[in-house]
Amino acid sequence: MTLKIFRGDEPDNSPSPDPDHYLGQYIPLHYHHHMLQDHDRTSSFRKAIEAVVKPGMNVVELGCGTGILSSFAARQGASVTCVERNPALVACTERLSVLNQIANRLTIIQQDATCFIPTQNVDVVICEMLHVGMLREHQLAVIEAFKRNYLQHIGPPLPIFIPEVSLLTIQLVEQCFEFEGYYAPVPIFQSPAAETDGTTELSSPCRYSEIIYNDAFPQSFNWQRKIRVERSGYINAIRLLTQNLLHIDVKRSESVNWANQFLVLPLAEPFHAIVDEMIPVSIQYSGGDNLESFQQNLQVSLPATRRKQKVA
Repeated sequence: MTLKIFRGDEPDNSPSPDPDHYLGQYIPLHYHHHMLQDHDRTSSFRKAIEAVVKPGMNVVELGCGTGILSSFAARQGASVTCVERNPALVACTERLSVLNQIANRLTIIQQDATCFIPTQNVDVVICEMLHVGMLREHQLAVIEAFKRNYLQHIGPPLPIFIPEVSLLTIQLVEQCFEFEGYYAPVPIFQSPAAETDGTTELSSPCRYSEIIYNDAFPQSFNWQRKIRVERSGYINAIRLLTQNLLHIDVKRSESVNWANQFLVLPLAEPFHAIVDEMIPVSIQYSGGDNLESFQQNLQVSLPATRRKQKVA
């Protein structure tokens, strides 16, 4: 039986949607409502903010969303400037700040965060435009723009950033892509857990970048390395894992951490691998790129000796 697809006769002349309206700096309001329910996220940021922010400090949040992270700083006695591009979220933050009796400590600015220019010294910057692998959202571009604007108009030293560090890793996995008997190799988001049903880890996570926000950091990633197979299996996907160190207490050798959702991406050409094989992996993308762009430039291939045997 041939699959039949019926399309209208008229071409689709509608304008291409703005990528920012998918995620970027323009995340829909309902998505932020969902984030309010993410206990791990909000509690981790609360702990980090309470450890860093002191009464009388000036705090900036870049991309404040519903204002919950700014509220933690305000309750610590700080004056908080909230920068948010989405007018619906600006209205939401204004309303919720009154309900939470912190409106007198918040200044809300509707603006693209990359264009924000501070007019006074800032002690702490909060920015949670974080997506696994620095994909889809504009965390890197926003913080880089803030640092450039701050140094130009205020001067050093830079404020403390929350998060302080993000660690980006990649892992070889065998993933079950069957859904009630329907095979669909598609991207899968997972809760960050030690074990996940349907995922078999074939290698340890391998770090490909370390983002230190108070220091110079890359805007793009061009990484090549061989990853050792630790468990024989069918490599049909890679998994991205991103761990964020929100606050580092050097004296106590402790940190407040928060992990993004794991992201499993299927490979175009899966293959079997055995223990101790070294699998060449290559990634090339820029911060904020979409998943399709990442996948197009991802290369995971057989070892050279196996490729020769296959050709022969």
